[in-house]
Amino acid sequence: MLERAWQYSRTLKSALLFVALILLFVVVATRARNPDLSYLHASVLSGSEEGNYYATVAKVATEASHQKGHIDNVPSAGSVENIARLAAARASCDVQFALVQDGIPWPQSHPFQLIGRLPLPEAFLVLGRDGDAIRTVADLRDKRVGIGPAGSGSEHFARRLILQIAELDIRVSTHSLPEQLALVEHGELDLAAMVIDPDAGLVTAAVRDRKLQIVDIVEAETLAHRLPSARAGVIRAGYYDPIRNLPPVDKHVLQVDTLIIGNGCARESATQALITALMRVFPDFVRINRERANLTGLEYASAARSYFDNDGPDRVGEYLPWFIDIMPTARWLQLVFAFSLLFGAQAAWHRLRLWRLDANRVRIENDVMRLFAPGTTARDIEAMAAGADQRTPAARARLDTAIDALEHLVERCRGQSVSMLVPMGQEMGYRFQERLMTELLHALRVFRKRLDG
Repeated sequence: MLERAWQYSRTLKSALLFVALILLFVVVATRARNPDLSYLHASVLSGSEEGNYYATVAKVATEASHQKGHIDNVPSAGSVENIARLAAARASCDVQFALVQDGIPWPQSHPFQLIGRLPLPEAFLVLGRDGDAIRTVADLRDKRVGIGPAGSGSEHFARRLILQIAELDIRVSTHSLPEQLALVEHGELDLAAMVIDPDAGLVTAAVRDRKLQIVDIVEAETLAHRLPSARAGVIRAGYYDPIRNLPPVDKHVLQVDTLIIGNGCARESATQALITALMRVFPDFVRINRERANLTGLEYASAARSYFDNDGPDRVGEYLPWFIDIMPTARWLQLVFAFSLLFGAQAAWHRLRLWRLDANRVRIENDVMRLFAPGTTARDIEAMAAGADQRTPAARARLDTAIDALEHLVERCRGQSVSMLVPMGQEMGYRFQERLMTELLHALRVFRKRLDG
């Protein structure tokens, strides 16, 4: 039974060594391989196909494709719908990420994780045929205002803002962005409000070609104070056309950040690859997310946190993406450290047990040697004739005690030698102790029989 356990221990240790060698081979074999994003297969909820969110994801998807990655750009009505659809996709995991406007409340028991915020904020723009004539917020009284598609971030932000000035009786309606700009152009709406990238082609065309004017929200600082996710910004005079000076003066606007969130379905490597693709489009993405405080109410995804802390991708995940999908590199390092401590403790425990075996063996030998002349060896004991002093009842009792103690110690030594706590290759220490004890035990048994003869 003990021999079988010993063989099992040796087989298991050999298997562990083989696995370690295979892992080492894989690491060495992939060192020369140029990393790409071929392991990135993700779907991102964006926004309307005419909007900035859709265009942003399209740019990121193009950059990912240059590195053999694949991102599905999934159109939607906007941020509010994205949040609902991303939460629902947690069951099927057919969609893993979404772009949403900062400041939209998260549902209870949501699965969301923060991947990061885009470096360039969007602006809340209000455009009209007579936008320059609006000097104060009070001039918005009784205006007909389009606030973007239902379920969009534009609608959500506009309703939050209008709630602050509810006494002005502003009449709102929801439309797609191109539709509401057309309605303003034809006089069916007074104003079109939207949260959008100021550089979007839709805005540039509205100002330069449709001759729509940007409303100067002079009270932007005050209004931003009431909307925690917003801040005041400025669009400089001549921004859209320096020759015709459009707009003719600086326009105060409200700004809001765009967040990339995940629902926990994406693997660590996919999240890291997405951030790498984002870095191609937004070089300041890592710096902004590392330096700016996270006030979104979401925890960073572990892959994103590692990316920002290390100022770049996880090198292990870059070359061996499946490795960090099993467990993040930081956890692997913790595991290696824990195993190092375990093996150190194992080695210390092994040395302690071996020392105790040797000390007990020496104690038994010293006790036995009191019956014989100094320097007597086990071979000498086996061959010598018994004297009168060794035939006494006390001598016989001492021999019997020594034989019993050695039998117990040999059994204990054999059990410890096949233990999993013995470091690989250290069994020979126990084998040496066992050989010394069995030689003495054999000699004492032969000598004890001679006493009875």
